[in-house]
Amino acid sequence: MVDKQRILIVDDDENIAELISLYLMKECYDTKIVGDGESALKEVPVFKPNLILLDLMLPGMDGYQVCREIRTTSQVPIIMLSAKGEVFDKVLGLELGADDYMIKPFDSKELVARVKAVLRRYQAAPVSMSAATKQQGEYVEYPNLIVNLTNYSVLYKGHSVDMPPKELELLYFLASSPNQVFTREQLLDHIWGYEYIGDTRTVDVHIKRLREKIRDDENWALSTVWGIGYKFEVRR
Repeated sequence: MVDKQRILIVDDDENIAELISLYLMKECYDTKIVGDGESALKEVPVFKPNLILLDLMLPGMDGYQVCREIRTTSQVPIIMLSAKGEVFDKVLGLELGADDYMIKPFDSKELVARVKAVLRRYQAAPVSMSAATKQQGEYVEYPNLIVNLTNYSVLYKGHSVDMPPKELELLYFLASSPNQVFTREQLLDHIWGYEYIGDTRTVDVHIKRLREKIRDDENWALSTVWGIGYKFEVRR
């Protein structure tokens, strides 16, 4: 029997939290509700969620701080929930490590669809060192870098790199078309598609996070093409 995927709901509005839980339980997810940030941080290592739905406006520690704390120890997918629809709030949430951002009030079907989409993408299994020579499925390979889209894994200088789905998809997309320049709008459309209505700064945030994890190599680099967008530059 396959274990149910676990979703931690962090929201101080009991009515909303219970409603979200009900929708997800109907889809056969195992849910747990906590009403504040400190409780969420305590529950993560115990409940071991496959995904976290995190409200921003929490008593005491807000959702941004909770996200920041979780990201110091875990790459579990996080979908932020907020009544704030400003671009700044979305970008800040993504910069701190959120995988998606939904504005309240939201449609229950859309929430479930986004949860499924994030979980479907986030199947990053641990990568053994031998995997470098046993890649299967859709992957691109360069000196010191292998990005596998099939099992959502990244090997950089022989070591596995934890990476949220959107970062990996963005890296794979660029690396799949070496030296081709893409505008921010094109990248937003290709990676986030119809399910995401966002600002092009979302792309900048994800590029920044990629560069923090993967440094430019003498053979390749994630390059900025000023005034246009980005490319995966192959130097040799």
